[in-house]
Formats: sequence, C-alpha cells, structure tokens
Amino acid sequence: MQLTGCHHLTAVTADASRNHAFYTQKLGLRLVKKTVNQDDVSAYHLFYADGLASPGTDLTFFDWPVGREQRGTRSIVRTGLRVSDEVALSWWERRLGDLGVIRGKVERRYGRATLDFEDFEGQRLSLVVDPSGEAHPWEKSSVPAEQQIRGLGPIMLSVPELGPTDAVLTRVMNLVRAGEYVLKEAGRAGVERTVFVYQMSGVGAQAELHVRVDRGMAPSGPGAGGVHHVALRTPDVVQQAAWALRLAQMGIGSSGPVDRFYFRSLYFREPNGILFEIATDGPGFGVDEPMAALGETLALPPFLEPRRAAIERGLKPLVTA
Repeated sequence: MQLTGCHHLTAVTADASRNHAFYTQKLGLRLVKKTVNQDDVSAYHLFYADGLASPGTDLTFFDWPVGREQRGTRSIVRTGLRVSDEVALSWWERRLGDLGVIRGKVERRYGRATLDFEDFEGQRLSLVVDPSGEAHPWEKSSVPAEQQIRGLGPIMLSVPELGPTDAVLTRVMNLVRAGEYVLKEAGRAGVERTVFVYQMSGVGAQAELHVRVDRGMAPSGPGAGGVHHVALRTPDVVQQAAWALRLAQMGIGSSGPVDRFYFRSLYFREPNGILFEIATDGPGFGVDEPMAALGETLALPPFLEPRRAAIERGLKPLVTA
C-alpha cells in the first residue's frame, strides 16, 4: 500500500480577489474550481491547477478574514512548484523580478535548481526544476506553454524534533527516507538547517516531502500566508479505506473517509501537529462542469445546492478581471 505523490496543498488567504489575480495572472495557473469550504460555507475554496485539473497540480486556498500567519515550526513552510528546465527557471526569475514579486536567487537544493519567492501575503513558494511526469499546459494562460508550472512538489515541513514525524512517515505512511541536505537560511549568515527527504512511490519532486528540523523555534500560528494542510494521493476509495483501517490499527485518530464530491478525503495529524489528508484521484473536477468551463461559475456539491442562494449572499464578490 503506497501513496503516489502530492494530491493538493491547501493554504489560507485573506483576500480572494487579489489571490486570484496573483495565481492566475502572475503565475499563469488555471482556476479549475470556484467553490466554498464545505465545513465553512462563508469562505471560498479556490483551486488552481494545470490545464486539465490533474491530481497533483492543485494549489488551493481558503478565504478567511484573518491576520497574517505567525511563522514557526510544527507547520508546512514551503510549497514547491515544478517547471520543466533551467531555461524556464531563468525566465521565471526575470518575470518575478519584473512583476515586483519578492524572490531569492537561484540555488541548488537536493540536486535541483530552485528559486524561492513569496506571494503578496508571504506565502512561501519555490519554483523547482523537475521535468518528470506529464505536462498539461493551459492554452489561455498568461504564461507560455513551455514555461508553465507543471504541478506540485516538493513540500517542506518544519518540526522541532525529527523522530516522531519520521516514525509516522516511514512506519505508518510507508515513505522511504531517501536523503538529506543542508539548507542555508536566507538573510541570516551562518544559519543552517538539516532537511530530510522522504519519498513516496511516485517519481520526482511531486512525490517528496522535505522535513526541516528547527529545534528551539516557537510553533507557528495560523493565518493568511500560511498552509492549512497537504493532501497525498491514493488511487481510489478501496485504497483509502485500507489507509483508514491502517491508521486505526496503529492508534492514530482520523476523520474517517469524507466525501468532498470531487475526491474523497481522510484527515489525520502527525505527532508534531501537521495536518495530512489522503485524497483519492477521482472523480475529479469535471464531474459537475464541462472541462472547457472549469472555474467560471460558483460550483457547489449536491448536498449544498439547496442552500445556493444563501451561500451566494454570504460570499464577497470575487473580482476576476
């Protein structure tokens, strides 16, 4: 029983309209689903992905009226976004600079050329050269097809002690500890952190979790610019049910399978408090909208459809121009 890679990552924004502009216009991603948080229908849940809304390409956001994240450990601290090659990365380095986006310098990390940057709320992102897997460009993107973001990975976690998280990743989730590297902290000369790389059964960066050890650091506080959870891929509901059973047998509490309509979810926390989700690849975002028109209108799962009028009244208009 193996997880095959990252499914999606869900973060927090306090400004849905500006978030939409940044991720679609500046980063060139496709809004593939405009819906609501199914547990808090006052908040948008926006999904950005590749041209086909493929599993493993989704970067998603809850829109909550909150202050900025308090950075710290026991959290997901950086989200990798894959590009095809170093030519594309150089293109992005120039583009982000021209757009006034906060960015670092290209460096090599775990053997890959990497460029760190942040969105307008301090969401920490990286462009990572990794040509593995298929690419599905979006023909209406503001970014040329050869430079478009291919999908997620790797995802970096911060923990104060490696042991408890390592035990869950390897003994429960069947990840393999594949290597490590030293990360130099930008802007702080001489400050270094060891990062341990864990590999799922898939290929390349989309199947990696990078765990940074930050001893003595205060825990993070939730807010805009922070990450809510990371979801990992399992093929279908049969495999997901097996994961639910495995967690129960190993004494790890979980949500049990939850039907999110576009996929099924299973949530649990590892000992350092980071929230994981195991999500099925299907049925996908085309289940209630034509693929050519994904994200153009507010989509609601069937159990929320009777409340559509009230839900729409409670949402701020999403300015997408």
